[in-house]
Amino acid sequence: MSYKIKLDLIIEEMGSQSDEMSSFYNKETREITSVTEEEIRMAEDEVSTEEFPDWLQEVVKVAEEVLYGDVWIPLPSKFEINEYAIMEEFCLSIRNDRISDIMYDSIKGRGAFRRFKENIGRYNIEDDWYKFQNEAMKTIAIEWCEGNNIDYEK
Repeated sequence: MSYKIKLDLIIEEMGSQSDEMSSFYNKETREITSVTEEEIRMAEDEVSTEEFPDWLQEVVKVAEEVLYGDVWIPLPSKFEINEYAIMEEFCLSIRNDRISDIMYDSIKGRGAFRRFKENIGRYNIEDDWYKFQNEAMKTIAIEWCEGNNIDYEK
């Protein structure tokens, strides 16, 4: 029986990424790790880590493996996920035309994410949004697994 990674784990890691931190999957050990931009810079600059604490030496070593090895695969980044597009699709999927229009208008311009969050509460569609968002993330995770020949389980 081959090892299958849980989609929920991938989705959780995809959601925890930021501008300063990315997550990677190891094809050999089947583990997921996150690496900060600072750790990547240290690995790129080949900073001597001898004076660093053991934990930091290990982190930089992992960053070097991510950068220069061939066993780490990047998880979909926040740019590949495009939460704005997911919000837009959600707004267009709302069956009540009036609420759909209000929600769609709320994601235009500055403050779109704030207005969107306020309006899903105002119109009591938070559960619908989180279900929609989770399904979108699941689709992205499945496509990523299939594109990288990674067995997964739902």
